Amino acid sequence: MATDQHGLASRLRLAVVRLNRRLRAQRTNSSVSLTQVSALSTLHKCGPLTPGELAAKEGVQPPSMTRVIAALEEFGFATRRPHPTDGRQAIVELTGEGSSYLRDEITAREAWLDKRLAELSPGDRELLSRAAEIIDRMAGQ
Repeated sequence: MATDQHGLASRLRLAVVRLNRRLRAQRTNSSVSLTQVSALSTLHKCGPLTPGELAAKEGVQPPSMTRVIAALEEFGFATRRPHPTDGRQAIVELTGEGSSYLRDEITAREAWLDKRLAELSPGDRELLSRAAEIIDRMAGQ
């Protein structure tokens, strides 16, 4: 049983890595790093954050996040404004252009995935739907 679980863990890990690699290949603009895309996604999901909060959510050190934010500002994807109550802080938020970029990235990846899913049988799609729920539960723990 333990060997079967190890085999499943290995196959699942490899499948997820391969799928992620294929999805990343669908990117619309490779001049934006994956770290920058991740920060944009966090801002989209969480709303405006301080650089420290964004760094914590992304699991990086604040100096690294400062560079990411500067690059996002250069692209016009994020902007900083003064913190309303703490003059030492700033608030980073997504711009309209940043939201549009993120939508385009998601659309390109999902179009590729939709095409692959359409090639599968209805039974395989149903099985993947259930597997996606399970994987999401696993990732949430």
